[in-house]
Amino acid sequence: MSASLRSPAPAAAAPAPPPRGTLRRAVRLLDVDPRRAALAVLLGTLALGSAVALAAVAAWLIARASQMPPVLELSVATVAVRTFGIGRGLMRYLERLVSHDIALRGMADLRVTLYERLAAGSPQALLSVRRGDLLARVGADVDAVGDVVVRGLLPAAVAVTLGTGTSIAMALFWPPAGLALAVCLLAAGVLAPWLAARGARTAEERGVQARARMSATALGVLDDAGPLAVSGRLRGELDALHAADTDLARATDAGARPTALAAAIGQLAVGVAVVAALVTGVPAVAARLLTPVELAVIVLTPLAAFEATSLLPAAAVQVQRSRAAAARVLALVDSAGPAQPRTAVRSTPSGSTPSGSTLSSSTPSTVAGDTTTARPRGPVLVATGLACGWPGRVPAVTDVDLTLAPGRRLAVAGPSGEGKTTLLLTLAGLLPPVAGTVTLDGVALGSADGGHMAGDVVMTGEDAHVFGTSVLENLRVARGDVTPAEATDALRRVGLGPWLDDLPEGLDTVVGSDARTVSGGERRRLLLARALVSDAPLLLVDEPAEHLDPRTADAVLDELWHAPATRHGTARGVLVVSHRLAPLAAADEVLWLAGGRVAARGTHEDLTADVPGYGEAVQAEEQETS
Repeated sequence: MSASLRSPAPAAAAPAPPPRGTLRRAVRLLDVDPRRAALAVLLGTLALGSAVALAAVAAWLIARASQMPPVLELSVATVAVRTFGIGRGLMRYLERLVSHDIALRGMADLRVTLYERLAAGSPQALLSVRRGDLLARVGADVDAVGDVVVRGLLPAAVAVTLGTGTSIAMALFWPPAGLALAVCLLAAGVLAPWLAARGARTAEERGVQARARMSATALGVLDDAGPLAVSGRLRGELDALHAADTDLARATDAGARPTALAAAIGQLAVGVAVVAALVTGVPAVAARLLTPVELAVIVLTPLAAFEATSLLPAAAVQVQRSRAAAARVLALVDSAGPAQPRTAVRSTPSGSTPSGSTLSSSTPSTVAGDTTTARPRGPVLVATGLACGWPGRVPAVTDVDLTLAPGRRLAVAGPSGEGKTTLLLTLAGLLPPVAGTVTLDGVALGSADGGHMAGDVVMTGEDAHVFGTSVLENLRVARGDVTPAEATDALRRVGLGPWLDDLPEGLDTVVGSDARTVSGGERRRLLLARALVSDAPLLLVDEPAEHLDPRTADAVLDELWHAPATRHGTARGVLVVSHRLAPLAAADEVLWLAGGRVAARGTHEDLTADVPGYGEAVQAEEQETS
């Protein structure tokens, strides 16, 4: 199914620390190749090892050259300096290629996993997540989880490898200097990152909540600035945005002191290592245990050895940031739940007596005749005693009975605020029923396999998303193998033929983010064309005629009623929620909602003649168009 939900913003909960193992679990979802990771560590070690070797050889070369030896004695060191200088840049470049490849592949794998779980799992997982927060989780939060590889784990592995090797090498020259270097590297590589992580932990746990609120509130303001201004709620939303920004600044300030202390410890460790080498090395030179040239090496080499540990405080901060982001991503994955296998075969559900005033002899289970003698080919969606509403609120509509099968045309109409869209969301499985049941081929939507339902039922909501990509790729959201010819045909069916002809690059023309470069009517028909190219035999369409003039609206609805069969030859079953009533004459049955229930049902002609509210709405519509 395809729909975009705008649920009320939940109250901000106090941030809780992520459970243990959260980051390890998220990193496993990145599906990191151990061989690539080992190669990245090796290249990173060679890059920084070249820097350390460059410092050591340069120190030896400078000290030895001051003694005026024969030039040939310096030739090898000269070549080594050039080799390590070039090798440092080359190995760093190769390490970046490999490590970023690991991270980008992992982000792609995690997003695929996230999308698959959301698509195949329970749609109700999205009900409590605002649109901006959802975008933040699948965007910035997934990036933060992937960044832990490049900016957290790999630098730590390189620092451990290089620090161990450098300390051993220094100990071979002069054991006291090697021991002092090892202790200082531990202080810079363990104590400093621990302090940085301590400061970042609270900052990130508070900051990730503030960033999420900023994203959600900002997107809400950008999307609905007009309605918010008219309703007088724009100032409140701007105040909420300012409060989130203030909370983010406070969260950053909270971690500044430990981070500054960590940076000071790192610099202090470098100085201590150099001083220790001097304090222990000068007497060793006097005692002829070290040569003056070797003293220069053990004093200057630590300056390069700490390059690896200098990255670790930032790596620790990244780990905390990634851990907080991983908790949000995994919460979304877990809330979707695993897709449950179907346990029932397709069957034709028995009919039920509809509620409300029945003005036609047909029942909701009638599909092209008596279902006892003719079984419809394809899936059947049945609602029985259905009550619909948002969780925690009074039901918007109750006692709904209907059956949608291939070839059947149903319409839902009624005054604004009667729960028409809420009913559609419940039939699509995007809202849980308050009471009653909704089944697809006899299986309750809550237990139906998500992938199967996504192939059988497609919903096009009022605010379904249009992506900032080409027209063709927007249609391929419904079916990835849509050909240009099929896309053109679908666009012409919904009255967008002239619009398509005027586009500078035709189907390859890029549509602005969420269709901001097209009109409201063009956006609505583009979404309808997306539904038509899908293979789903059951279409649920919310207000397809909105933002259209009466003539165009009638033509679009007429095309929808006569939607072509799927590629597999299954006739389309269509349920339309519409504020415009004239085109509903082509529907097999119209459900009129009033007073929070199905007040009447029947054909358009019967409702016009026998239901006062419906007839008055039809007359008012005729007067507006005359």
